[in-house]
Amino acid sequence: QVQVVQSGGGLVQAGDSLRLSCSVSGRTYSLYAMGWIRQAPGKEREFVAGINWNGSRSDYADSVKGRFTISRENGKNTVYLQMNSLKPEDTAVYYCAAVVLDGVITILSDYRYWGQGTQVTVSS
Repeated sequence: QVQVVQSGGGLVQAGDSLRLSCSVSGRTYSLYAMGWIRQAPGKEREFVAGINWNGSRSDYADSVKGRFTISRENGKNTVYLQMNSLKPEDTAVYYCAAVVLDGVITILSDYRYWGQGTQVTVSS
């Protein structure tokens, strides 16, 4: 059984930084493409950042480019989302997701395994 476990998040002020962490446990003989998705109150889930299985490629939503960085530990199913210059509009529940597919996955329905979500609140 595959589990996606997230950590991090919390309440910060605008301009602050936060780092989210995520690991896949269980059937980890494969390296997963992984990503971060968020859902703000009253809005649909949206893609934030994704990274391919070996960390050689990544992609970001336009709204976070230049502020957020996704990275992964070499040879492991552990990824991080470093969030800098946070804005109140970044307030959302952040989900980590994973799937055994090639490439950077930007379509939410392609992700097979999801974490429990973690709240990020940015005050103005």
